[in-house]
Amino acid sequence: MSDAPAYLQTLVDRWEPDAFDSPTGRARIRLATTRSDRTWDVTIKDKSASLAPSNADKKPDATLCADAQTWKKICEDVRGGMEAYSRSRLHIRHNLHIGVGFLAATSGQTDPGRLEYHRAKTRRGEISYLQAGVGPKTIVCIHGLGGTKGSFLPTVAALADEYRVIALDLPGFGDSDKPIGAAYDAAYFADAVTAFMDELGIKKTYAVGNSMGGRVALELGFEHHDRVHKLALLSPSLAWLRERKWAGPLKLVRPELGLLQIAPRPIVDGIVRRLIPGADDGWTAAGVDEFLRAYLQPRGRAAFYAAARNIYLEQPHGENGFWTRLSAMETDSLFVWGKKDRLVPIAFARHVEEALPNARHVELNCGHVPQVERPKETHQAVREFFAGTAVREQAATA
Repeated sequence: MSDAPAYLQTLVDRWEPDAFDSPTGRARIRLATTRSDRTWDVTIKDKSASLAPSNADKKPDATLCADAQTWKKICEDVRGGMEAYSRSRLHIRHNLHIGVGFLAATSGQTDPGRLEYHRAKTRRGEISYLQAGVGPKTIVCIHGLGGTKGSFLPTVAALADEYRVIALDLPGFGDSDKPIGAAYDAAYFADAVTAFMDELGIKKTYAVGNSMGGRVALELGFEHHDRVHKLALLSPSLAWLRERKWAGPLKLVRPELGLLQIAPRPIVDGIVRRLIPGADDGWTAAGVDEFLRAYLQPRGRAAFYAAARNIYLEQPHGENGFWTRLSAMETDSLFVWGKKDRLVPIAFARHVEEALPNARHVELNCGHVPQVERPKETHQAVREFFAGTAVREQAATA
């Protein structure tokens, strides 16, 4: 027995391995309490979990830190972990997959709708995913470029009361397989989503996509419309309408160059954190950690470059152009725009309205990740749209 606080030992005593997924079968999770110099490590091995004082010589896969009162609340209320995390009272760093997976496996819940982490073997390789809820209808959430399934934890928490909500890591990202030489374009990713659905026995789903994931969801509407009920598109990536002056040179650059890491890891880490405001706070910090976790792997880097290249090079017009295909899409769609979005400016809404006059639109006072920045308003709009009730045309908040 360790001399750890009782609330930490309670969590480990509730360990349920079937809700947890580690690619190696092992993990080290560091638990810390604010205003205390002592930390404890949970060692996961062979589906068992043990708690002991931290070993400074061993680097943890994930670190969870909260004040004592929050830890006690997490122990008393099985929903406390994700609630504390969403309110920034619990901080998770490094590997979000391992950190949140630990919360899921120590929640004390045993019902079928509990939060769980798994992986599925598909024709596009192994795909990592998390899920919660047991509703009669399913929602599949698709993350953006450089993101992971972790960016949809607020969506899973918000909608799992009525739906089975699944968030996956696309091939090349997060904890899914990262094949060398894969297309990593919208068609490839959409096929991977349908392969995933086939493996889980999901015939038809509601799809929610953010950024590049929104573009993938649109591809489902274009080419696999029989597999989706409706689309909720959160700041979706869309084909550029302005001249792309770097298109020519970029076509000559091979994404496989990403297999080489020219800059040392500390330099890459420093650059990313300087470029992103609030990179060490809350959800943003977790998102940066998730991006770096994949990007600093050769295969993850190659996948990132390939996907980014394809976004930039997508043809806007012509027989197979994005905007031509969008005009012909029949799947019901909701577009959620961020008024402060610098990656997908809200000006795109006008072009979407011209191409899809029957689509619904919601504008929020946020940036590029509405489900994280404005979760209440975003999920209310998505819930109303999927339920077939009226969606407010505009839901701006201060």
